Amino acid sequence: MGDFNLALVIVAIVVCILVFIFNIYLLVNYQHPDDKNQAYFPKFVVVFGLSVAAISILMLPADVANRQACRHSLYNGACNLTLPMKTLWLVIYIVDAILVFFVIPFAMFYYEGDQDKSIGKRIKSSLMWVVATAIVCGLVLGILYGVVGKVDFTVRHLSSAATAFPNSWTDYTSNQPCIGSSFHQCSAYAASASSEKTWTMRATFPEYVVALATIVGSVLFSIFGGVGIACLPLGLIFSFIRRPKAVITRSQYIKEATELSKKAKELKKAADALHQEERSGSKGRKWRKNVKSVEKELLLLEEDVKALEEMYPQGEKAETAWALTIIGYLANLILGVLG
Repeated sequence: MGDFNLALVIVAIVVCILVFIFNIYLLVNYQHPDDKNQAYFPKFVVVFGLSVAAISILMLPADVANRQACRHSLYNGACNLTLPMKTLWLVIYIVDAILVFFVIPFAMFYYEGDQDKSIGKRIKSSLMWVVATAIVCGLVLGILYGVVGKVDFTVRHLSSAATAFPNSWTDYTSNQPCIGSSFHQCSAYAASASSEKTWTMRATFPEYVVALATIVGSVLFSIFGGVGIACLPLGLIFSFIRRPKAVITRSQYIKEATELSKKAKELKKAADALHQEERSGSKGRKWRKNVKSVEKELLLLEEDVKALEEMYPQGEKAETAWALTIIGYLANLILGVLG
């Protein structure tokens, strides 16, 4: 039994080390070339966050193996010598909550903030946002803990008659297992309905935080995680709601096209300026932030152009194109409802 626990501890340590090494490899292999040898704090946050997420999943098989460690033990107290899984579960999920609500937001506010500000001002601004988040989270946790931080247990009060310790057990048989000749069922089996009661106990604050973080995490994972495909029907329904209601006139089309043309020229000037900065070698974090901003504006411009083309179909088959557009949005609505 001791050897088994020692092997489990060694396996747990080795797996944690392998998880950290694998996440470091992912970061080094897939990071942007311009991010090399800089921004070590957010890189540490990324590696640590991915490792905690992976370890929280691997905790389940570790818990199962840990429970089997004392199953066939021959002496009392063997289960006290296994890994403290309850404490480890609480530590993992509380660290996960701290990362999600405090550490990661601080890193994002600091490294995605205005690069023209000094380091002190950026730290101050990031801390202000994190402190505000901490106050809101503290109020929510405190209020909910006072209101719903309790657990109800349904119990049944059991009682039976008493008698002197018998000298012989001949009075008790399989047909008469209880005290008293008139009882053929013991009180533990014949308790009345009124004996059922509800005990209310307040959960410990760490367990409450873990439970709340798990619920919130499950909801967010269902929306943003791999199973977020379940939210596809909402996107189809919203696309039908935002569909073009009617064909616009030629004058409206010219007006909208002119506005889009002006926006395209502004984006071209911004892109040319960024190319000039790239040639001069000044590709800092501010430059990459501006590149992302231009790319985002370009995607929005493409969506606006596509929407304008849908609202004003041209060519010999303009009516057919408009009819197909309406049918496409109706198909989105039907698929969204069925989904």
